[in-house]
Amino acid sequence: MIEFKTSQGGKARIDDDKLEALRCALRGSLLMPADDGYDISRTLWNGMVDRHPAAIVRAAGAGDVMQAVNFSRDNDLLLAVRGGGHNIAGKAACDGGLMLDLSAMKSVRVDPAAKRARVEPGALLSDFDRETQAFGLSTPTGINSTTGMSGLTLGGGFGWQSRKHGLTIDNLVAADVVLASGEFVQTNATQHPDLFWALRGGGGNFGVVTSFEYRLHPLGPQVLAGLVVYPLDQATQVFEGYRKFAAAASDDMTAWLVMRKAPPLPFLPVEVHGKEVVVVAFCWIGDLSKGEEVTKPLHGLGKPYGAHAGPMPFADWQTAFDPLLGPGARNYWKSHDFKAMTVDVERILCDAVAKLPDDECEVFIGHLGGATNRIGAADTAYPHRDAEFVVNVHTRWRKAADDKKCIAWARTLFDALAPHATSGVYVNFMSEDEAQRVATGAYGANFDRLSVLKAKYDPANLFSQNQNIAPKA
Repeated sequence: MIEFKTSQGGKARIDDDKLEALRCALRGSLLMPADDGYDISRTLWNGMVDRHPAAIVRAAGAGDVMQAVNFSRDNDLLLAVRGGGHNIAGKAACDGGLMLDLSAMKSVRVDPAAKRARVEPGALLSDFDRETQAFGLSTPTGINSTTGMSGLTLGGGFGWQSRKHGLTIDNLVAADVVLASGEFVQTNATQHPDLFWALRGGGGNFGVVTSFEYRLHPLGPQVLAGLVVYPLDQATQVFEGYRKFAAAASDDMTAWLVMRKAPPLPFLPVEVHGKEVVVVAFCWIGDLSKGEEVTKPLHGLGKPYGAHAGPMPFADWQTAFDPLLGPGARNYWKSHDFKAMTVDVERILCDAVAKLPDDECEVFIGHLGGATNRIGAADTAYPHRDAEFVVNVHTRWRKAADDKKCIAWARTLFDALAPHATSGVYVNFMSEDEAQRVATGAYGANFDRLSVLKAKYDPANLFSQNQNIAPKA
């Protein structure tokens, strides 16, 4: 007999025969706390999250997902669903409930003739990049190769290709989904179109996606990308030049800013390591012969400490930030969308970065616009089609004793930026304590429609372990 937490926070005792029947029905594994692999499955990217499910279904396919969903629903169990396990809020694991671990489902199948890819929900960006780039194809994803394709997609997804080809969801053409009822459905623009709309930005609220189908675009495999590192005391001229550059940039050009203490990058002098810097990170996905001329202004925004840039395989560029974003550290994020990087925003950011609470903390400014803004706000569940920039206050540290000061720094900076931001926030950048931002911040005018669809597809809110959309009564 195993005690589980119910969806309403109570307790349910499941006898051994029921659990054994579930185990026998699976192609994958049913893991208990004493089993090998249990700790690996429950451990997530954010080191602040340390949850212990009563049991874990490590799925091998859609059939296992259906079994786990039916078992949870029929026994009223708290259910958490893990894809890549990278989400900042750590909702992929739960204490005392049933965890559905999809991380073993990693297949990526490319159809080069049709320019399509079928991707299972446990695949990481690295899996996707290596497979698609073998054919010189890709679709917009994120910037850290250890991110999961599933969570990235369901929240929206943006990165180096988004100004040219839109968000990840703008390139999603179909999905296979297990609903709360246990039913397996296929959805696209004509099959269950309302569900397809909701999946494109609505997070994990509407079902468990067991396969994503993406539209692919020619890319690389070589792009021109790199980093230019400037002292923080040159931030004023860097920002001034960056604003002009971003405003004039073609859709083939994406340039982000990162503000932090300089890591020990091999192209930086040793005496620069640990100093506050402004880093221009850029990627040109157009004609390589034009890339050097197009990106030249980014090397002259001030007097840089150093730079490392040139043609490189796109799949390698996707791993460039991995050493700074590995699993196990304690992480807390606060984020805003912006229509412009104003002088006031610049001043607030520079003041905060001069007082970083830990060497691993950073602020990054993601460059959007372009194709991401050419789709209507009501065309997908993701509504922020006016955002030109996303600022993510990425607080990262190692010791639990530093939690209070690091979180306080992030919240103080977030509050200072608020008057200059839109009311929007990218749902994948929301920490666990931001449930109050789901309706107005994450979804805005789309929230009512989402809550109606939640009532249609998940009326009992079985899929509650996410940035939750409650079903409309």
